[in-house]
Amino acid sequence: MTKERIILGIDPGTIVMGYGILMVQGNKPKLETMGVLQLNKYENHYLRLRKIFERVLGLIDQYHPDELAIEAPFFGKNVQSMLKLGRAQGVAMAAALERDVPIFEYAPLKIKMSITGNGNASKEQVAGMLQRLFHIPQEAMLPQLDATDGLAAAVCHYFQTNSPVVEKKYNSWKDFIAKNPEKIRR
Repeated sequence: MTKERIILGIDPGTIVMGYGILMVQGNKPKLETMGVLQLNKYENHYLRLRKIFERVLGLIDQYHPDELAIEAPFFGKNVQSMLKLGRAQGVAMAAALERDVPIFEYAPLKIKMSITGNGNASKEQVAGMLQRLFHIPQEAMLPQLDATDGLAAAVCHYFQTNSPVVEKKYNSWKDFIAKNPEKIRR
């Protein structure tokens, strides 16, 4: 029987929170869903935090993730923005703790590096790589890149925690070609 694992990835924010759900069956990741929670319609900062808590709890109750991967706040110049972002992250983490979901934090640089191979990649590059990786049709891509940032956190966690499965061993290039005729271009 193939072990199934579900990873909830979150890109915390007080204006837009992005999330992605990754289903892992055996060693194969599959996009379950991704989306955003729009918070700019709420004037009150504490109400925004409550909405983040409720939405994360709702995602946990709906998808039953085994783990939460969340982007860690980065050090910026604006202390107020950092404080708000840290609160948003803390509230999302509190929701996971409420449901006994283990939490894994990843720095933005680590997430970008694991998805694109470049720690300085743009949000657009991360989104493009995930779109290719999961064959997401253009019309299913959300205009807010926070959704793919949330998914990126989940994918980063998958890459960090999945041990590669060696399916085939080869003695030589000739052996590789003999066992993989479909991979050879003629």
